[in-house]
Amino acid sequence: MKSTEGSVADDDLVFKALAAPVRRRMLDALRNAPCSTGALCAQFPELDRTTVLQHLRVLERAELVTGRKVGRERHLTLAPLPIKRIHDRWIGEYARAAVDLLADLDAGAERDGDQDA
Repeated sequence: MKSTEGSVADDDLVFKALAAPVRRRMLDALRNAPCSTGALCAQFPELDRTTVLQHLRVLERAELVTGRKVGRERHLTLAPLPIKRIHDRWIGEYARAAVDLLADLDAGAERDGDQDA
């Protein structure tokens, strides 16, 4: 089991997996609801089963998708923690800065309103 911190190599796998539009569409499909491999293949009629499975392997290596055998089927689920790790590393600080700026603007508007009264 990998740590929640992740490594640069882990992040590289996530970015590689997210680079392909078809893999992002697969993640969107799994975000809506977990499904079997067969059901996922059916959602991508433009691709043959082998191609879908190759894309799934990339997603699984990046730990964005988990698979669990149930009888003869393999059930796939979105695993959002790698995306959260990317968010925390690359976006979180900017989001916090934007929220702080909005708070400062709001506080400034309240001070201006108090002076007018």
